[in-house]
Amino acid sequence: IMSEVTVDSLVFFRSHWTVWRILGVAHHRIGSWKSLYLSYSILMNVLVTACYPLHLGMMLFRNRSLTEDILNLTTFATCTACSVKCLIYGYNIHQVTEMERLLKLLDKRVAGQVQHAIYGQVKLQLRIVLYVFIGIYMPCGLFAELSFLFKEERGLMYPAWFPFDWLNSTRNYYIANFYQIGGITFQLLQNYVSDCFPAVVLCLISSHVKMLYKRLEDVGTDPDKDTERELEDCITDHKHLLELFRRVEAFMSLPMFIQFTVTALNVCIGIAALVFFVTEPMARMYLIFYSMAMPLQIFPSCYFGTDNEYWLGRLHYAAFSCNWHTQNRSFKRKMMLFVEQALKKSTAVAGGMMRIHLDTFFSTLKGAYSLFTIIIRMRK
Repeated sequence: IMSEVTVDSLVFFRSHWTVWRILGVAHHRIGSWKSLYLSYSILMNVLVTACYPLHLGMMLFRNRSLTEDILNLTTFATCTACSVKCLIYGYNIHQVTEMERLLKLLDKRVAGQVQHAIYGQVKLQLRIVLYVFIGIYMPCGLFAELSFLFKEERGLMYPAWFPFDWLNSTRNYYIANFYQIGGITFQLLQNYVSDCFPAVVLCLISSHVKMLYKRLEDVGTDPDKDTERELEDCITDHKHLLELFRRVEAFMSLPMFIQFTVTALNVCIGIAALVFFVTEPMARMYLIFYSMAMPLQIFPSCYFGTDNEYWLGRLHYAAFSCNWHTQNRSFKRKMMLFVEQALKKSTAVAGGMMRIHLDTFFSTLKGAYSLFTIIIRMRK
């Protein structure tokens, strides 16, 4: 049954393309009503992507209480990072089409039960990733909403500035809250696609490397096949994988760097706020989930980045596991060239300095702890 599954990696991008369409960055995918879509795109990105962080930033450290200041600061940092990441991805969105082309070429090469089983695992892994993201966004949204609903006096979901008086006018109060709830939903969609897409592509690359490993091991085992041709096909697959890997790295390098920095900052602020400043129960619940959500945003990408590095670094073992010793000199020469290429280390790097790796994930948490100890010292 497994081998009947049609291998189509692009299925996993469907949700991302839907979200990109809503966010107004998928204009090259829109056939009709192009000018209307462009107007929608400009309107939404000015109203939310640009103005949402701005209306939070206008109130930095100017709120009524310290709790509001902290809530304002963490939300401002996240929303600014989110908007910047979305704009970078939107600017480079044409790269995704290239990635899809390479994935199609790799999908065509999948054959046999073992390789289909590997593809079956991808479905499960990516479903888990999706549930992780839903599981971290839902409680954060829920507790932000609850802490806002349980306020005694009139207040906003996030402390922010508006060009009108929302405190004394019911209509303006509803407009302000509608903007904040709508805006944060739009920002959550931006966040979903920015954090989930790199993890999905890295997971797909990882699985294709595992399938290539299996194909390399099987070279020369079937006497009916042209062994040298099999090896050449595997070398072509490896080239496609490396090109895909480099494209993905370039696509997510800067956004991931921003995410690492913001994660360290926000985890630190969130925990410091919990320990020292915030007393309201709903705000505390929000901060607990928020401090857990921030590291979980970068974990899937770091995990699959590590997996990529591991499997790409093992391909030369697969080459030596094939039936090479009975082959001719031409085959052996090609194999040696492939092994030399496979021995080069492939690591995805964010912003030119941070590896997209579990080591960096733990370093980010250590960085947050270091900032936290500075806050403790300052309080003394």
